[in-house]
Amino acid sequence: MRKKSAVRKRVEAGTFGGRSRSPHVSVWVCVARAEREVHPVGLNWVNVIRLLVGSPEAGSATVSILSIPGRPQLFRQSRPSCRVSDLQEEGKNAINSPLSPASVDLHPEETLLEENEERTMIDPTSKDDPRFKELVKVLTDWINDVLVEERIIVKQLEEDLYDGQVLQKLLEKLAGCKLNVAEVTQSEIGQKQKLQTVLETVHDLLRPHGWALQWTVDSIHGKNLVATLHLLVSLATHFRAPIRLPERVSVQVVVVRKREGLLHSSHVTEELTTSTEMMMGRFERDAFDTLFDHAPDKLSLVKKSLITFVNKHLNKLNLEVTELETQFADGVYLVLLMGLLEDYFVPLHNFYLTPDSFDQKVHNVSFAFELMLDGGLKKPKARPEDVVNLDLKSTLRVLYNLFTKYKSLE
Repeated sequence: MRKKSAVRKRVEAGTFGGRSRSPHVSVWVCVARAEREVHPVGLNWVNVIRLLVGSPEAGSATVSILSIPGRPQLFRQSRPSCRVSDLQEEGKNAINSPLSPASVDLHPEETLLEENEERTMIDPTSKDDPRFKELVKVLTDWINDVLVEERIIVKQLEEDLYDGQVLQKLLEKLAGCKLNVAEVTQSEIGQKQKLQTVLETVHDLLRPHGWALQWTVDSIHGKNLVATLHLLVSLATHFRAPIRLPERVSVQVVVVRKREGLLHSSHVTEELTTSTEMMMGRFERDAFDTLFDHAPDKLSLVKKSLITFVNKHLNKLNLEVTELETQFADGVYLVLLMGLLEDYFVPLHNFYLTPDSFDQKVHNVSFAFELMLDGGLKKPKARPEDVVNLDLKSTLRVLYNLFTKYKSLE
């Protein structure tokens, strides 16, 4: 029989480290089959650790007090009822927790600021605003749709866009250009240099159109969500993204500045989006703006008149419209209506008769707009994407444009 090591004898005797067991410091070890010498090696310090973490190599063991005099304290004291499964679960949580997003917002007041340094954060109540949440979701989904071929998935705008990598790919896709920047940059200096190049390209695109540039390299790299949203709204609007941004979204921003060693805070309202017409550069209001804003009770009369007009012609094809915003959204009825009004047959290969995707619907509406221009009509004020997105005001504008020219046509 193999002799017991000195360490094992002292552990079994309860005098490891030169002290006997006491109410204050106790080592409780139960080693199964200890007398049969199941361990191929002595119960040395490595095997003690294995016992503590429940390693199968060390046999069946349970340890309640993990503080041993004379040795570094490896673990906190735990109850004797602690099971191996509990330890495994705790270990798994410890591994996964750094990957989970932080659930607590860090307030600027809790950070260290240099003299005259300024920090901003969104007021928590604004983050709970449904329209703010909708704006963030719409922009996030839009980026993921644009970059689907790149296999890039954005989850948190400020966290995923701050280093310029995703912004670079997004701009290259939207503008159809290739930026001369490093693909991967790990250092802060390299990230800011890349971000500078990306934002300079954005500025060159937006400045001629009178856009207010409400972001900087430092604000984007500093994960400022308000600045990131301003940038994305401008890009989505400039490139006429096939999305519908929620109108008139604003947030309360807390601004903290350190002056003479003291922190001074103030609240500022940031307007992230305006009306769709304003964002699209259509500043001239028309009768439909007035109708929606000041006479919504008369809206049903306008809809009824337009439904009567379109059905007078679509009935020739045994088609009938009851809901303007939904039945014209795929563009099929618009194309067929233009053929009826101009008295020609539209070849079926020129449009999708049964569109099943957003892009196909946009194609149909855009094609109908081209037919309108060929018929001598002015360019529709609405965007094809707005019609597809069930924007009633946009649909009414398009149909009213047809009504004014063809209302006397039999």
